[in-house]
Amino acid sequence: MMYFSTRDRERKSAFSLSEAAFRGLAPDGGLFMPERFPQVDMEKVAALADISFADMASYLARQLFGEDVPAADLDALVRDAFNFEVPLYPVSEGFSTLQLFHGPTFAFKDFGGRFMGRMLGLLNKGGEPIIVLTATSGDTGSAVAHGFWKVPGVKVVILYPDGKVSDFQEAQMTSLGENIYPLRVSGCFDDCQRLVKEMFADSEFRSKVRITSANSINVLRWMPQSFYYFYGWCQWHRTHKEDPDIVVPSGNYGNITAGMLAHRMGMPVRRFIAGANANDVVPQFLAGGSYDPRASVQTVANAMDVGAPSNFERMIALYDYDEAAVRSAVDGYSYSDDEIRRGIAELYEKYGYLSDPHSAVGYLSYRDAGAAGFWLSTAHAAKFDKVIGESIGKLPTPPDAFRRIASLPRHSEPMSVSKAELAAYVKSI
Repeated sequence: MMYFSTRDRERKSAFSLSEAAFRGLAPDGGLFMPERFPQVDMEKVAALADISFADMASYLARQLFGEDVPAADLDALVRDAFNFEVPLYPVSEGFSTLQLFHGPTFAFKDFGGRFMGRMLGLLNKGGEPIIVLTATSGDTGSAVAHGFWKVPGVKVVILYPDGKVSDFQEAQMTSLGENIYPLRVSGCFDDCQRLVKEMFADSEFRSKVRITSANSINVLRWMPQSFYYFYGWCQWHRTHKEDPDIVVPSGNYGNITAGMLAHRMGMPVRRFIAGANANDVVPQFLAGGSYDPRASVQTVANAMDVGAPSNFERMIALYDYDEAAVRSAVDGYSYSDDEIRRGIAELYEKYGYLSDPHSAVGYLSYRDAGAAGFWLSTAHAAKFDKVIGESIGKLPTPPDAFRRIASLPRHSEPMSVSKAELAAYVKSI
């Protein structure tokens, strides 16, 4: 399978999987896309899903990566990466949520992070060391840190906005040590993301330092997220015998575009619904406005605080650069902090379901769209205890693993919004 940049519409420059994975970002600044969308057998997908998520995911991984990686290696990788549950939880009669927070860092980004960490180690076996450079608004950093922890030949530099992630998210990123290097940046997520993009665009720097990214801009982080859409679809279809609406809390839009990838591979869906917080540039576009990126604003759903979402390019490319087709396939909603808090309270008071703020955006979008299907629950509620306490008047009970992680010693380095400072740091590690 070859890969092309979202900005290379005439497909003049092709890249292998290894080249796309190790580059992270295409040379022209675009995001890599596969040359084609393999068509899957949905009956086979459903039969394998009845066995386990890993059995289904192994089949899907072979469709996407089987030309580049031996089947036995892929199967072993998938079974090691996806060793946790992915339940479609019935919140009430008639509507459900796909819980994606049962992995080691209690967030959906465990799927992409664990798959990518293992795959990058496999592709790089025997090669020169590589530095993974990634920006995070919260959960990406912890998932990547844990996914790559102790992977031979790989060092991970994580940029996160100082004071703008939850205490537990910071604990997860800064307590591992070994080959993980967290940097707390004196800015917002967009500053972190811009620094990463500037490093990738610097050909002189890249000629001296081998770097890649573990953000959803990287195909190895992005593409395996499509697997849980198939699994949610199978669980929904088993009971309801109809195609679902799928609602996705959205920030950098890697998650929902992974769902769109699943759709292009043959998974039927009635429509996608993107739920955003106050950073609503994509919902405004979906409502008929222009795409107008701007500085992000801080919200209680901090992992979605993105004002210039990178994966918007993929969203358009998945529909052959036809903006009207995107608007017809995807609806968009956005919510203020007060509305998100009320959504958390409504879920708890009406249904006894405790939701984190991001997943509450999914619920609100589901409710307001009159959807029939499921929304994605992207993180464990206890990761956001302050917001939960403000919303329902009491704190969630954290799992035992939370207390252990929160008590570990932490270490991170301060970093200004400076490409030169970041480049010097990366060269020094």
